[in-house]
Amino acid sequence: MRVDTPIIRRVVGRVNSCAVSLRDSRRLGPLVSRHLTIVTYTGRRSGRTFSTPVGYSRNGDVVTIGVRLPEAKNWWRNFTGEGGPITLELDGRDRTGHATAGRDKRGRLKVTVRLDG
Repeated sequence: MRVDTPIIRRVVGRVNSCAVSLRDSRRLGPLVSRHLTIVTYTGRRSGRTFSTPVGYSRNGDVVTIGVRLPEAKNWWRNFTGEGGPITLELDGRDRTGHATAGRDKRGRLKVTVRLDG
């Protein structure tokens, strides 16, 4: 099955929209925000700015984003090789950092962000 079709993109768009709404809600927002953030980055080739919700875990100044179905997504490719700058919404404010994409020992794709001071 092809994962990059107009229907799939519409479904993903709606799911992302619902996730952001939950994250921004008064009642559930604080709980959802502990596991969901918005990343903002500039595309390497297009130069355009993009934002997308992602699940994450955090250990101090290191944020790890697991990329599910990486073959169906492109955003993480901006952080291969030397990586690049990224902004994440954490603790109610924007935090900048440097992100790199790579595979862990089990072959899962992860984007690791080292937050700026």
